Amino acid sequence: MSLLTWKVHGTGKKIAAGEVVSTDERLSWPRTMGVGLQHIAAMFGATFLVPIITGFPPTTTLFFSGIGTILFLIITKNKVPSYLGSSFAFLGPIGAAVASTGAGGGMAAALGGIVFTGVVLALVGFAVRAAGIGWVNWLLPPVVTGTIVMVIGFNLAGAAKGNFTKDPLIAIITLGSIAFIGVISKGFLSRISIFLGLAVGYIVALIMGDVDTKGIEAASWFAIPTFTTPTFSMNVMILFLPVVLVLIAENVGHVKSVAAMTGKDLDDQMGNALMADGVATTLAGMGGGSGTTTYAENIGVMAATRVYSTAAYWVAGAGAILLSLSPKFGAVLSATPVGALGGVSTALFGMIGVLGARIWIDSRVNFADSTNLLIAGSALIIGIADYSWTRGDYTFTGIVNATLVAVIGYRVLHAISDARGK
Repeated sequence: MSLLTWKVHGTGKKIAAGEVVSTDERLSWPRTMGVGLQHIAAMFGATFLVPIITGFPPTTTLFFSGIGTILFLIITKNKVPSYLGSSFAFLGPIGAAVASTGAGGGMAAALGGIVFTGVVLALVGFAVRAAGIGWVNWLLPPVVTGTIVMVIGFNLAGAAKGNFTKDPLIAIITLGSIAFIGVISKGFLSRISIFLGLAVGYIVALIMGDVDTKGIEAASWFAIPTFTTPTFSMNVMILFLPVVLVLIAENVGHVKSVAAMTGKDLDDQMGNALMADGVATTLAGMGGGSGTTTYAENIGVMAATRVYSTAAYWVAGAGAILLSLSPKFGAVLSATPVGALGGVSTALFGMIGVLGARIWIDSRVNFADSTNLLIAGSALIIGIADYSWTRGDYTFTGIVNATLVAVIGYRVLHAISDARGK
């Protein structure tokens, strides 16, 4: 099929029991647009949390999210339905880069790190297209991937505490709302409980007069997003290397999940997916947006609707671009009270960390193996306690050091163990 042509599923109005709308099919355009709007709602909360936490312009992030989604669909030849939203894996390196203003750091340098991540990920995609995915699985077994994801989440505990303690009341209300909504709701509402909890905290703070609305009142309704040019510092870019490994794992997992749900063999698109996310992340960093990744939230929408049509994602991408053209909308998000951020980041960073444990559990990692136990345990302590060291102009943070221990340590120790026949 041509890029923008889809077969109509049945009458375009209904999905029979046991059937799904495949990637190369669509429902009627009004129904397809409705599913596309659901995808926008699903990605919205998580995509905007990254710029809200990091201080990036929210509308710029949304703009590149929409552009990245469309690029992903084009590069994967319309075979892999996916929305590219903000990746939480960038939060730690961005925070470290912004804090290191005296060492070539700052926001522009953080954008340079995002560009670097995107370029490396795109190159990995090229390599996977040429040599297959086997070498990636060899380099990143579940014990390593789970450890890195866990470190990235728990390393941010200090940042969460900093926001939480600045306004404990709003933070507690926000965190409690997230938990309550998650417990009482099902399906779609449960998946966006973090965003809804943030909204509750925001509204309570607004009622209490704790939200600065001057920026909202001054912002215009329609304008082009603000674009920022990156700068490049090797001292900062090295902080982003662990993110590449997480993005590889996320993209591979996404493609495998879609293949399982649709019954289609998508192995030939694995390299394209990695390359597409790399290109999207590079473009975002070049203009001032957050790095991107495939979104599990949108897999939930597909599972609930049984609509896997890439047409719905074209609608979502275009809709995100249109929303990004409202500075008023971005100003509302930028005014999020710090206490609400504290409640959200406490839940979010903890959940990211626990997702690392889920990788271990789902893959049945053998922790009776003392080597696995040593690698994971040492890397976690190094990452969570943020063991850092400086050599010349380069600073290696806890996340970087933990990643090196996990990746290199696993391969070296298991090679020695295998050689001894242990």
